[in-house]
Amino acid sequence: MNYVSLKNNQVIPVSSIPELDYSSFLELNVFSLMKSERSHCVNYYGFPYEGKIKLICCIANDELNDINISSCIVKPNQLCPSFTKHSFVFEKFEREIHENFGIVYTDHPWLKPVRYPFNRFDKNSNVEGYPFFAIESEELHEVGVGPIHAGIIEPGHFRFICNGEQILHLEIQLGYQHRGIEQLFLEKKKLLQRITLAENIAGDSVAGHTVAFVNLWESMCNFQPGRDLQLARTLALELERVAVHTGDLSGMCTDVAYQLGSAVYGRLRTPLINYFQKWCGNRLAKGLIRAGKTNFPFTHELASELTILLDEFEKDFEEISEELFSMPSVLARFEKTGVISTEQAATLGTVGISARMGAIVRDIRSSHSHDLYPELQHQPLIKNHGDVHSRARLRKKEIDQSIGYIRRLIKTLPQEDNKASSLPDPSPNSFTISLVEGWRGEICHCAITDERGELMHYKIKDASFHNWLALALAVRNNEISDFPICNKSFDLSYCGHDL
Repeated sequence: MNYVSLKNNQVIPVSSIPELDYSSFLELNVFSLMKSERSHCVNYYGFPYEGKIKLICCIANDELNDINISSCIVKPNQLCPSFTKHSFVFEKFEREIHENFGIVYTDHPWLKPVRYPFNRFDKNSNVEGYPFFAIESEELHEVGVGPIHAGIIEPGHFRFICNGEQILHLEIQLGYQHRGIEQLFLEKKKLLQRITLAENIAGDSVAGHTVAFVNLWESMCNFQPGRDLQLARTLALELERVAVHTGDLSGMCTDVAYQLGSAVYGRLRTPLINYFQKWCGNRLAKGLIRAGKTNFPFTHELASELTILLDEFEKDFEEISEELFSMPSVLARFEKTGVISTEQAATLGTVGISARMGAIVRDIRSSHSHDLYPELQHQPLIKNHGDVHSRARLRKKEIDQSIGYIRRLIKTLPQEDNKASSLPDPSPNSFTISLVEGWRGEICHCAITDERGELMHYKIKDASFHNWLALALAVRNNEISDFPICNKSFDLSYCGHDL
C-alpha cells in the first residue's frame, strides 16, 4: 500500500510511512484519498531531511475514522506541479511549503507568502512588499484596515476593493507576529516548557491546543491516561467552548448595536472563565492540563459549584437568546449577510463552525474522537445557509449541547487514577498525530522523534489556517459596514495562524 492508515493519537514508526515519487504522491492524495466527500486534509507540510525536503501529507477519512499518511522527498528549489490546481484545499499548505523551502509549484494560482517567518527560504521577501491583488479602475477605491487595530485585537491587515459601499474583494494579510513556536518545541527540552508553549499557541484556545499536545506526548510515551485525566480534559474543552461562544455572541451583538445582548452575554461569560480561576488559578485554564498527571483534580466540590453556575447561566442565557433571535433589527443584520455556500466551504476545506454552517459534517469529536467523547457519542450540529445568522445560531446550539455534556460528565466522578510520576521517554523514530476539536474547529499537532526519542520535528495547525479565506469570500458583495459582524461571526485567530 502506498500510504499508512492510523487512528487519532496513534504512534507509528516513521519508516512505516511510504515514500513515493512526486507524481504518485500527487495522484494518491488529490485523486484517491480526497475523492470521498468525508475526506479532508488535516495537515500537509515539509521539513529538512538529509539535505532535501520531506513532505508529509495527512488526509483524514471522517467516515472510516482513519488518518492516511504518505510522504515524498523533493529538493529545495525543485519545480513541482501543484496539488492546488486540482483541489483548492491545498492552496495555503503549498504556499507555506514554498515560503519555507523554496519549492516552486509551477501551476499554483498565486505563490504569495503566508507568514514571513524568520527562517523563510527567501530572506529578501518581506511583509512590507506583500503583493496585494489590485483592480485598475477609476470607479473603484481601496480601503486599508490595520495592521494596528484598536483595542486588544491582534495585528492583521485587511485590504478592501470597493465600489462605493459594496465590497468587491477583500484580501487578508497576516504574518506580523511570530514566536517561532514550532522551533521552540525542539529547542526546549523540559516537558513543562513544552506544555507552556502549547498553552500559548492561541490565547483563546488554551484547552484545545494543550489537550492536543498532552494527548500526543502521552501517546509517544505509551502512557494511557486514566478516566480522571480524560474527564478533566473533556470538561475543559467544553467549558472553553461555552465561554468563548458566549463571548462571541456578545461581540456579535456589539457589532449590530444591540447593547442589551452585548452586556448580558458579556456578563454571562465572566463566571465561566472565573470558574477556571477557581479550578486551577487561571481564567484561561493555563496550568490545568498536564501530561501524565493533574495538579488540580476535579472534585465533588467543584462539580457542585459548576452545577450551580450552569443553573444560573442557563436561565439568563436562554432568555437573552430568545430576545436576540426574535428581534427584527438583529435578524435584518444577521440573515443573508456574509454568506458562504456549501460548495465554497467544501472547496476551501473549512473546519469547525465555518464548515458546519454549510451542512458539512466535520467535527473531530465524532469522527476521530478522543478522551471521553466516545462515551458522549457526539452528534455534530449543522446549519444550511452559511450566513452570520447560521454562525450565531450554531454557537447558541453548541452552548446548549456542551452544557448537556458537562452535566452528564460530572454526575459520576472517578477516583484519581494517575498519580504524579515521570513519564517514560518518547518512542524513538516515531510519528504521531493528534487531532482535537477546539471551539474554533480542528486543531492538529504532528511530531516526529529521532533515534534517541528526541523531538526532531513538530508541526502545529490551528483551525484558523483553514478559515481565513472563507471570511474574505463571505464579505464579497456585502457593504463594508457589514465587515465587523462578518469578522466576529468567524472569530479567527491571528497568533494561531502566525505561530
